Amino acid sequence: MPPADCSVLIVGGGPCGLMLANEFGRRGVTAVLVDQKATTAFNPQANATQARTMEHFRRLGFAQEIRALGLPSDFPTDIAYFTRYTKHELARFKLPSAREAVERIKQLSGSWSAAELPHRVSQKFVEQVLRRHAEALPGISVHYGFRLTRFSETAQGIEAEIERVSDGATHRIRSTYLVGADGPRSTVRQALGFGYTGEDGAVRDFFGGRMFAIYLRAPDFYRVVPHPPAWMNVTFNRERRAFMAAVDGKGEFAFHTQLRAHEAESEITPDRALAMFQEAVGAPINAEILSYGTWIAGYALVAEKFQRGRVFIAGDAAHLFTPAGGLGYNTAIEDAVNLGWKLAAAIRGKAGPDLLASYEAERQPNARRNTGYARQFADSLGLFVPVPEIEDDTPQGADARRVAGDYLEAHGRAEFNIPGITFGARYYTSPIVAADGTEPPPDAANLYIPSACPGGRAPHLWLSAEQSLYDLFGFEWTLLRLSRGADGQRIITAATDAGLDLTVVDLPLDEARDLYQADLVLIRPDQIVAWRGNSDETAPEIVRRVLGFETSAAPATV
Repeated sequence: MPPADCSVLIVGGGPCGLMLANEFGRRGVTAVLVDQKATTAFNPQANATQARTMEHFRRLGFAQEIRALGLPSDFPTDIAYFTRYTKHELARFKLPSAREAVERIKQLSGSWSAAELPHRVSQKFVEQVLRRHAEALPGISVHYGFRLTRFSETAQGIEAEIERVSDGATHRIRSTYLVGADGPRSTVRQALGFGYTGEDGAVRDFFGGRMFAIYLRAPDFYRVVPHPPAWMNVTFNRERRAFMAAVDGKGEFAFHTQLRAHEAESEITPDRALAMFQEAVGAPINAEILSYGTWIAGYALVAEKFQRGRVFIAGDAAHLFTPAGGLGYNTAIEDAVNLGWKLAAAIRGKAGPDLLASYEAERQPNARRNTGYARQFADSLGLFVPVPEIEDDTPQGADARRVAGDYLEAHGRAEFNIPGITFGARYYTSPIVAADGTEPPPDAANLYIPSACPGGRAPHLWLSAEQSLYDLFGFEWTLLRLSRGADGQRIITAATDAGLDLTVVDLPLDEARDLYQADLVLIRPDQIVAWRGNSDETAPEIVRRVLGFETSAAPATV
């Protein structure tokens, strides 16, 4: 049985819950994680780890381990569009292989100035790594095969009851806080009475309503298909629209198709599932069906609240996406990173009353933003309908394919080249950000403008071929001193008095000073700029503000 006492009870063992366990374990916070599944995911599920998530994996020390998983290192991560997989290729948005990404990121600037590029890997592999690292941390106890049955909040904390799925045995756990990262049917969210708001019934030709997922093995696929391999394979025809992610680059795929009105999911047998895949391929290819099931597309939902008292929700429990752009899983990782350091500070007695409240203040608007972008991508693809002649071997058919190809190439670039979404989330109105009177750059999906305006991701810089600026940051707080005259002693003293673990980085480089537009920059544990300025005369007020003790602080001098 799990331990009877811990600081945080995490309900849900997907990416969000497992990331939280890693954040807590690295900070010496005890946590028990329970999930009613027998183990981590069997099905591929999410397939795109965005660059910001990879930067967090780098911060935790296992980005290279993640990048080695999934597709072979030389496998192209292109997004390709076809009438059917063995028929006409309509468009292709080329992206680098894992091996190429490692080298290319060091040469990029502007929108893609980053420590890591995205990686195309199935969630099933990521969860295994997150679990292994979490279980290796002292104070972290991971238990699959247990479900939460009830909980209550008392003056002392949380009293929860869990049940072992295999035999119904019950067990009580006392914790200081509880986090529900337990998916769209969240027991925790429902117990709190939080509803979803947003869109939940979008009707589209594709990516709207009932979808059918098939996890399959087709080792002959790359022999049968005459086109170069791609990570994401999308069909565009009037009979069988689908998207399919390569899982291992050898023959395993996550295939998803739109069910039509006449297709009843209850009547789909393994043979029918195989036939659906063959319709998309356009050839009688053999395949082994590993699993299949129905899911609903068309959601863009965000919970009404993310917190009540000592109880929080995160991940799919807090927001539900149609999986366009790969935003759901990556938004969940950001939830975990944001909440992890704040709960740890509260448990250590270093948090003011606004610090935990800032989780909802920061993450809920970001969830609305990201579900909105995902909805736009789903509309762009799903409302674009194939014309009847799209597959005809006629001049009219060729014209139709040319028009579709132009549209789909532009769509692919818009959906999968998204540095603005990846890096551009900003918390500049947060109660724990010391604003300096500057405005952040405009928010745009396909453009990221690096800015040290407080509340945004710290601008990135490569210091050498192998060293990222982020590699110098401390795991907790970081003070950048970006000019030789920058002392920052008042900030250092105020941070010490507040009990902060502060790493001081001296980087008197003109390039860094120009990038950050200040001599002194205070970076949060989640690599967000908390404050910047040329003078730290108001250091005690600044530190109190960023820890949630003050609702206002003197603006910096920039």
